[in-house]
Amino acid sequence: MDMGIRDKVVVITGASSGLGEATARHLAQAGARLAIGARRFERLDAIEQELKNYGGNIIAVKTDVTDAQQVQRLVDDAVKIYGRIDVLLNNAGVMPHSPLERRKLDDWNRMIDVNLRGVLHGIAAVLPYMQQQMSGHIINVSSVAGHKVRPGSTVYAATKHAVRVISEGLRQEVKPYNIRTTVISPGIVATELPDSVTEPDIAENVRRMYEIAIPADAFARMVAFAISQPEDVDVNEILFRPTAQEF
Repeated sequence: MDMGIRDKVVVITGASSGLGEATARHLAQAGARLAIGARRFERLDAIEQELKNYGGNIIAVKTDVTDAQQVQRLVDDAVKIYGRIDVLLNNAGVMPHSPLERRKLDDWNRMIDVNLRGVLHGIAAVLPYMQQQMSGHIINVSSVAGHKVRPGSTVYAATKHAVRVISEGLRQEVKPYNIRTTVISPGIVATELPDSVTEPDIAENVRRMYEIAIPADAFARMVAFAISQPEDVDVNEILFRPTAQEF
């Protein structure tokens, strides 16, 4: 299913760990040309060097998705080096769960900035290039929480539901430009998301919940499936979970 990936130019945010790192590794093996971004440049740089040593075609750019200019630089650098952009994976995200009554305003704002504004910054950065090319593929990452809200996940679920809404609006708007859109909603997948929970008791509950997590490579395979389809096939939404996950 990795046919059709070789030589595609793919930009990935949040690529220093978890879903983004796993996807970068998977697509590099399939022959994609990558531009990866994340805040933690030391980890990002280590991934770049490792994949280059194995023959990967990759650049790393320090990127905080809450800063529109940094996201634009990541995309501009990809186009400058590779000449085009075929796929954007809007992957960066945080998940500091807590009940609303605890009034964790800083956590709420962080989720809105990263999970929502970060996605919009990515879309804004790539659209002019993809419109000019009359081709491209934008993949946004939602969550099972974007389909089902649970106590303690209200704001996170709201941002992830918003990602689905933005993705559907985007899908309809970019049809004249032959641009494809996909929203991927993972369930419990092994990432560093639980580390972003700031409330100790909630963090412990989340860690227990993540005992059934499946490897991040499961997400990478979903991305590969979507972008490897023929140009006339637009996979708009993928929702997947561990088999053991109930909600």
